[in-house]
Amino acid sequence: MSKSTCSLCQLWHSSIGKKIIVALTGIVLVCFLAGHLAGNLLMYSGAEAFNAYAEFLHSMLHGAGVWIARIVLLTCLVLHVVATICLVRSNRESKGQGYENEKTSVASGSSRIMIWSGLTILFFIFFHILHYTVRVDSELAGLGDNGDAYAMVILGFQSWYVSLFYIISITLLCSHLSHGVASIFQTLGLRTRNNAQLIEKGALAYTAIIWIGFVSIPFAIYFGLLD
Repeated sequence: MSKSTCSLCQLWHSSIGKKIIVALTGIVLVCFLAGHLAGNLLMYSGAEAFNAYAEFLHSMLHGAGVWIARIVLLTCLVLHVVATICLVRSNRESKGQGYENEKTSVASGSSRIMIWSGLTILFFIFFHILHYTVRVDSELAGLGDNGDAYAMVILGFQSWYVSLFYIISITLLCSHLSHGVASIFQTLGLRTRNNAQLIEKGALAYTAIIWIGFVSIPFAIYFGLLD
């Protein structure tokens, strides 16, 4: 085993190593969300602008760019989720069974909510990929094959249950972000007494922008503001 591989193993098996992995992968995912939102908001600029954006994504590096991005994002997502689960399990084990029985606290309630919201988000990502990337719906597949991504998004969100599930999932995602963005600074040692309040406000502002931006699109489509 090489020295670099050994170092990576040591990083993974340590608690602080997992926290760093969660923070670094979190940065990638947070940046992706901001970029993804910026692209999605081109829906408000009309079909030509949005379709040009979609075409650009699929033609980057002669079509390889979008797959490189997907692999990187999927890898970061898997590492983020697995490292987080390992940290939660390790934390519970360190507290001991007796402690858990004595303390049915707000923290344990929060943990249960985080588990269910996390599972919902994972299911949403799977559904979103099937819906708009794989395009299992034949109507969406036809529009996508014709290069009309704008019409594909419009048609997809005209379904009330798709829009509702999307809004719920984005809301749950933002509940993770409101805590997670600030935690990145804490883990990387960038949070101090002087900037703690600024970081908290910045995290909430970022979360609010992400929520409003993503949720506005299905609302606008469902109520006929985009067509």
